[in-house]
Amino acid sequence: MEFAGKSVLVTGGSSGIGRAVGSMLAERGADVTIAGLDQAEVDAAVADLTLVARGTVAGFAVDVRSEPEVRALVDRAARPGGGLDVVVASAGVQRYGAAADTTTEEWDEVLDVNLRGCFLTARFAVPHLRARGGGSVVVVSSVQAFVSQRAVAAYVASKAGLLGFVRSLAVDEAANGIRVNAVCPGSVDTTMLRDAARLFAGDAASAAELIGRWGAAHPLGRVARAEEVAEVVAFLAGDRASFVTGAAIPVDGGLLASAGVVLPE
Repeated sequence: MEFAGKSVLVTGGSSGIGRAVGSMLAERGADVTIAGLDQAEVDAAVADLTLVARGTVAGFAVDVRSEPEVRALVDRAARPGGGLDVVVASAGVQRYGAAADTTTEEWDEVLDVNLRGCFLTARFAVPHLRARGGGSVVVVSSVQAFVSQRAVAAYVASKAGLLGFVRSLAVDEAANGIRVNAVCPGSVDTTMLRDAARLFAGDAASAAELIGRWGAAHPLGRVARAEEVAEVVAFLAGDRASFVTGAAIPVDGGLLASAGVVLPE
């Protein structure tokens, strides 16, 4: 019951890492509000979270690119008398293409969802966190804020931008008792990863093999489970991380620690 009495908002909370975070914090006592783009997916996530929740659970279909929709979402999450204690910004999309192959529309979509969406969430949430005397913001970035695959120009730009935003927000809000941190996952077994594998592999069997190869590139030899990332998010969100702010924590199975050039056996 680490989060008992805490009010938590998770964007991107209907799938992947965000859903795992919402479930974990709900099980640990938080009143959780999740947001996702698809109403049916949000409803399914709320039903699952309710099974384990020790507090209340609510969910809304929201486009994080929309200022009015994000403002309304934050106001719903910060219920009268309940305030807002924790914000997890997990909404994100991936589109593939080198700079010369990325359309302006694709660039704008990725930057608007991944970066603008985080900014809008923070913009409207921070006053509620200040009113509570402080709180925690955790942003889901990526190892690709530091290194890049081929053909992910927009995604890498957005994830690197998130780390700059995290540092700025952490410095600006420290005096208000608000801590701001990021997690930077490697490959995680989510719908986004499986969609990418199918895109490049062509069929389900080859996609599973490709995910296995991606996992083997991590020194721990596999891709992560969403719950493993959620554990680090929960640590940063809670009081155990009371002196941690402005940090970017890799949750990557050693990927960033490993050189790409391997010596022969």
